[in-house]
Amino acid sequence: MEPRAAGDIRLDRMENMSVVENRYLNERGAGILMPVSSLPSPYGIGTLGKAAYEFVDQLAQAGQKYWQVLPVGPTSFGDSPYQSFSAFAGNPYFIDLDELIQEGLLQPNEVDMDWGADLSDIDYALLFQKRFSVLEKAFERSDFQEKESYRKFCRRNKYWLEDYSLYMALKFHFDNQEWLLWEEEIRFRKKQAMDRYRKLLERDILFWKFCQYTFFEQWGRLKKYANGKKIRIIGDIPLYVAMDSADVWARGELFELDERKKPIHVAGVPPDCFSADGQRWGNPLYDWKAMEASGFQWWEKRMEANARLYDIIRIDHFIGIVNYWSIPVSCPTAVDGKWKKGPGRKLTDVIKKATPKADIIAEDLGVVGPNVRKLIRKTGWPGMKILEFAFDGNSDSEYLPHNYDSSNCIVYGGTHDNETLVGYYKDKKKKELKYLYRYLNISSKKEIPRSVIRAGYGSIANTAIFQMQDILELDNSARMNLPSTVGINWRWRMLPGQFTQKHIRRLKKYCKIYGR
Repeated sequence: MEPRAAGDIRLDRMENMSVVENRYLNERGAGILMPVSSLPSPYGIGTLGKAAYEFVDQLAQAGQKYWQVLPVGPTSFGDSPYQSFSAFAGNPYFIDLDELIQEGLLQPNEVDMDWGADLSDIDYALLFQKRFSVLEKAFERSDFQEKESYRKFCRRNKYWLEDYSLYMALKFHFDNQEWLLWEEEIRFRKKQAMDRYRKLLERDILFWKFCQYTFFEQWGRLKKYANGKKIRIIGDIPLYVAMDSADVWARGELFELDERKKPIHVAGVPPDCFSADGQRWGNPLYDWKAMEASGFQWWEKRMEANARLYDIIRIDHFIGIVNYWSIPVSCPTAVDGKWKKGPGRKLTDVIKKATPKADIIAEDLGVVGPNVRKLIRKTGWPGMKILEFAFDGNSDSEYLPHNYDSSNCIVYGGTHDNETLVGYYKDKKKKELKYLYRYLNISSKKEIPRSVIRAGYGSIANTAIFQMQDILELDNSARMNLPSTVGINWRWRMLPGQFTQKHIRRLKKYCKIYGR
């Protein structure tokens, strides 16, 4: 953190106060970070069904104002919600099967199968094998094409729906290979090939449209219910999109691709004290000049779509809008990358225009230079404070509550990328915990999770968000993601009844004490 004079802090406060335009986040409130996938369900993964509605009720009972979810797009490589087949589509896994039974599109015996023995885990391989065949049955019996709501859905989402549905039909046709391995004519979207495959895969294309229509219908009902309970949904969007996605296949001119449509540079972050090699994410970089020449239309459409999904949108890796780490595709690590200038305010102005009814959160964790801070101040969007980063013994840490220079921020215990609070402090020595114990006025590790939550609730931050795992005081077996690893992440699920009235009463008490 750069040293800052008291006058600088006062200036920050004045600038923040003068530009804040948040609709929801400018009042004190609290919420829970709980992925849809982590909700209890008998069908292997959380859905938009009964447990989601019950969770909304529990949030309201607990005095909460926000439900934060991870990205809800269809997952691709590594099952990560941050590597999606589309920046616009919804995840078919989240379609609730019980609702389809109620609509007469499925029979109970057709969903009565092995979805995984461990109710606290998600078996993605099993889901992939079974979920789509079940949804196919519902698709065959549905009269969705005759509904005006379906026709309206298609008109509203024309910008992405046709390409996505064809892309998914092609993906299954080519044995789920990434699109770079498809036949050349369709890889390059030659008109003759596009026409031929649209005709050949007509039924499959319609199936993927059915999945999207059903997802958005169920999501819309759930969001309306949540808003009726005065619960606002915080969504999360990754800055970058997956290489193996409908977006890159259909709009390759907006990305840094060579003449063979392969990436030239990829995204990541540079080496730091946590990783000597940095992080090489592998996402293709945007061609910002091409984006600007098009008036940032793709971004405008993306943000408009997300503003319909969510009340508040968190932009992951916001730093990359100002400065981004460009890694040559030939480099196996992030070491040989270079900083390059992003579109900055040109893009944030477009985002503001596209989201007049939604608030924005800027995920500003990492290497935050003065240019990033300046842009965030100009937008008025709140940044993030992580309490897991706070208690290293440095009383000047920007993450300690007494150093927050504005209430226009979101305080978290940790995010999906962090250890749980129990896991983070489990193996730390007494000497390492000395400052934390003094700061929180506690004397044992057992007291840490609740005390950290109270510190967040008691801070000046307008909004306090804590992971469900930390509210339940779970160890790292419930950790959502360990960056730079594949196959072990995004799997945790809450057990039925695990979030109890005791937890609810405690959170409600904190809300009352600290005016949230």
